[in-house]
Amino acid sequence: MTSSPTLVLIPARMAATRLPGKPLLDIAGAPMIVHVLRRATAAAIGRVAVATDTPAIADAVREHGGEVVMTRPDHPSGSDRIHEALQTLDPSRSIETVINLQGDFPTIRPEQIGAVLAPLADPAVDIATLAAEIHTEEEATNPNVVKVIGSPISPNRLRALYFTRATAPYGDGPRYHHIGLYAYRRAALERFVSLPPSPLEQREKLEQLRALEAGMRIDVGIVDSVPRGVDTPADLETARRVLGA
Repeated sequence: MTSSPTLVLIPARMAATRLPGKPLLDIAGAPMIVHVLRRATAAAIGRVAVATDTPAIADAVREHGGEVVMTRPDHPSGSDRIHEALQTLDPSRSIETVINLQGDFPTIRPEQIGAVLAPLADPAVDIATLAAEIHTEEEATNPNVVKVIGSPISPNRLRALYFTRATAPYGDGPRYHHIGLYAYRRAALERFVSLPPSPLEQREKLEQLRALEAGMRIDVGIVDSVPRGVDTPADLETARRVLGA
């Protein structure tokens, strides 16, 4: 087992309505959650575990050699679930950084998972995440594509000012598609889950706004592409084509 101070946690539950049983759907001979687990392991940045409240997910992960931590079923978000998992897996508090990797990113590249750590080299940053430049009008106007607005602080990094489902910012220049992958300093995760939902978070239905409204700093690494999430049957077929090739 690695002694790295980084822990990669993959929250997974069976609540998806558009794609029932999503984490266990077969892609190229393995459940989707197992593909995400393999990508996280290949990133080689620390211990990897799946955090779930579902015995069937736990059994599938264990059958493929992965580590599982069982969590309560009543968590309102993935952040709360990984916080419980962190406490269970690391009672000695040796873990310094926690990555929250969504369980529906079976085609994410391992190097993208590792890239989310880079902004934390700056001690002023509480939370790090990723984004990629938007190149189509459909992406720019789609409310399901979350846009990050930020101040450039280097060629491949922004300091996040806001996240929105609207087409923003206004005017000429790049817009960025937010990728839902986060790296938290341990203290930042603990503070975040202790805060109540914030007004803008509730309005936009974007959890990360709670951190910004509380004055926490989020920096964004810019990568070259957005990993395809699996939310619909069409997304599932795309992932099967990619991973079955």
